[in-house]
Amino acid sequence: MDDPLLLARIQFAANISFHILFPTITIALGWVLLFFKLRFNRTGNAAWMDAYKFWVKIFALSFALGVVSGITMSFQFGTNWPGFMNTVGNIAGPLLAYEILTAFFLEAGFLGIMLFGWNRVSNRVHTLATVLVAVGTTISAFWILVLNSWMQTPAGFEIRDGVAHATDWWAIVFNPSMPYRLTHMLLASGLTAAFLVAGVSAFRWLRRDRSPGVMAGLRTGVFLAAALIPVQIFVGDMHGLNTLEHQPAKIAAMEGIWETRKGAPMVVFGLPDEATKSNRFEIAIPNIASFYLTHDWQGEVKGLNSFEHRPPVAPVFFAFRTMVGIGLLMLATSWLAAWQLRRSGEVHRHVAWVLVAMTFAGWIATLSGWYVTEIGRQPWLVTGVLTAKQAASSVAAPMIASTLIGYLLVYAGLLAAYIATIFYLARKSAAPADHNPAEPVRAGGATAAGEAVAAAL
Repeated sequence: MDDPLLLARIQFAANISFHILFPTITIALGWVLLFFKLRFNRTGNAAWMDAYKFWVKIFALSFALGVVSGITMSFQFGTNWPGFMNTVGNIAGPLLAYEILTAFFLEAGFLGIMLFGWNRVSNRVHTLATVLVAVGTTISAFWILVLNSWMQTPAGFEIRDGVAHATDWWAIVFNPSMPYRLTHMLLASGLTAAFLVAGVSAFRWLRRDRSPGVMAGLRTGVFLAAALIPVQIFVGDMHGLNTLEHQPAKIAAMEGIWETRKGAPMVVFGLPDEATKSNRFEIAIPNIASFYLTHDWQGEVKGLNSFEHRPPVAPVFFAFRTMVGIGLLMLATSWLAAWQLRRSGEVHRHVAWVLVAMTFAGWIATLSGWYVTEIGRQPWLVTGVLTAKQAASSVAAPMIASTLIGYLLVYAGLLAAYIATIFYLARKSAAPADHNPAEPVRAGGATAAGEAVAAAL
């Protein structure tokens, strides 16, 4: 490749794709840890503390990788995209600073107490530390999503001499897409953490570890996922309507709709062809897209050919379908597992294997949604204000390509090590097989959490 703009975009995409994996876990996992701790404080059941002690290790590992990859990503604002800060730094800079001042220090400061404060502080202080870390992760997500949403639907500013200046910080923070984007992302984090907890717990369960802590984690992950996925579908619909209002070209790319029409069909499958401005091998259902986009069977949907600027269609089209497909699979799996847990106190072996296979399904769905969001606003970096081409640096293509290769190699190694470490911890933490795993645990028994943990949940 000899296109420096394309290489710069791929490099930033690679960095942010790796980085987002870990905050997506820690944002919600902090609250899951708080749930474990509060259940222990209330019931005195050691199962909850066992679950807490196992998952706080995963939280710390995820937090560390998120910090490291975030620092690397921030350097690219200067090396690859100097025009971004030159043009909108008066808005982006303070928002990023607020995230550091109000969230990162809170997380970093109290994470140490969570990890090493078991016998050094009181239980009340340790619980407070868990609360503050969970709050910190959410505040961090808030400020980052504020900035990203402002880039999608900018408001509360004016351009003077080619530079954006804030005129209304309230409008900047609560820009038109922020509430929907923030809620959608927080739910995505909840689902990512839920399937991680359920998948790793199912892995331990399949290794004949039926200890109370494992069952507490399994039930928490499954029921959390089952509760969140319908809400995510509803919020996703609202987010789609907001995007239709403010970024209709993105919606047209998501749906693969080229011509403006009433009664627009839902394209189930197709191969978008930008040369012919059509979908090859299209399979579509009439009127459905108009119905769920406008809530009117004959509602008008603008096609891609109506816009002067439009995003690359194929990546947005397929990423959207990947996100929706994973979401439906999450719905089916979590509800089936929840039904089995409610009915018999445990999941069937085949369902447990499906949960293991979907341990990182939240990552796939989140990345797919992120690609829809970011690629779908192209060619704009800040909609209507700054294009990616205008913000790009003059770094030569070979230099960007060499660092891109280096990033990809390092990230592949780190990702493999992260996943291997999680399953190593799962194997290492396995309880001794000194009981019959086929029998549910009775309240007061020395081993695991059939009826006792079921009642606690």
